Amino acid sequence: MQLDVAIQKKQGDFSCDVRFSLTGRRVGIFGASGSGKSTLMHLLAGLLKPDRGHIRLGDITLFDSAAGINLPPEKRRVGVVFQGAHLFPHMSVRRNLLYGWQRTPAQDRHLQPDAIIDVLNLHHLLDRGVNLLSGGERQRVALARTVLTCPRLILMDEPLTGLDEEMKFQIIPYLIRFFASFDIPLLFISHSLLEMRLMTRQVLVIEEGRVNRQISAEELARSSWAGSRQGYANLLRLGQPEACGDLWAYEWGGHRLILTEGGDGYENIFELDAREILLFKRHPEATSARNLLPCRVGKHIAAGNRVRVELQCGADQLIAQIVPESLRELGLEEGKEVIAVIKASAFRRLF
Repeated sequence: MQLDVAIQKKQGDFSCDVRFSLTGRRVGIFGASGSGKSTLMHLLAGLLKPDRGHIRLGDITLFDSAAGINLPPEKRRVGVVFQGAHLFPHMSVRRNLLYGWQRTPAQDRHLQPDAIIDVLNLHHLLDRGVNLLSGGERQRVALARTVLTCPRLILMDEPLTGLDEEMKFQIIPYLIRFFASFDIPLLFISHSLLEMRLMTRQVLVIEEGRVNRQISAEELARSSWAGSRQGYANLLRLGQPEACGDLWAYEWGGHRLILTEGGDGYENIFELDAREILLFKRHPEATSARNLLPCRVGKHIAAGNRVRVELQCGADQLIAQIVPESLRELGLEEGKEVIAVIKASAFRRLF
């Protein structure tokens, strides 16, 4: 995706002045409620007309006030998945899916319904009425219907808001699998930092109708740590586990992690709170914790009575959170070797 945007729009007391240029396959738009995320989405999709500026997607100009260009939504081929699925209630899942595909010119149909249905696991739902679907199923059908219009770009506007945590973690693997399988760029709009980290690689941060910064999703998580009461959560992408007695072993960063939970498939995402990592100067003689990882101390950043310590653990990195007294007592200078101790039960499987 190559997207170049420089637009202005005033609505009542709210002013949107957005300028950015980006490339990438999965990009996030992050900000608090009222920051202008949804306004930007409507402007890109052609549902709102900017006062001035331009929007260019690849070699196609979607809007240019100076040249008098303003392509209507149906000409832009920008697909939108809203927070509410907005399915046609009088149609079955099958008819919802085929509605846009049948109206897409044959020369633009580079995706086939069966392939989308397979990746999003919709076969068993095809003859069902949409009012009989769960929230997660509705969002998968909404995504499939949008995709089958064969868009140049997909916008997902807070698609997981309103779903409980269990439902979110059921649908996110489908979304990740889909965008890994098909060459369609995504702009993922959300106010959830965890969703940004799971769904995107780079992020535009929107504040008061303007792009405040453009950084990686991981940098955003680390920069937001100081203002979060919940602290920092490490996300670990682990492969297929092996049984280890009544526990499970995963390869990670050249180490063998022991966890209480087994995962499905070849990639499993676990969360590890930075406060669950204990640091020792040397290998402890005895401990009930199953994971003792030799690490090298990187940078540390203080925020009030908390200190974030970066740890290089083989080929991967962890973040530990300790108090300033511990930092001084352990003498944690950059480059120092320490042992990170983690209980097997400290890891929480997301999916």
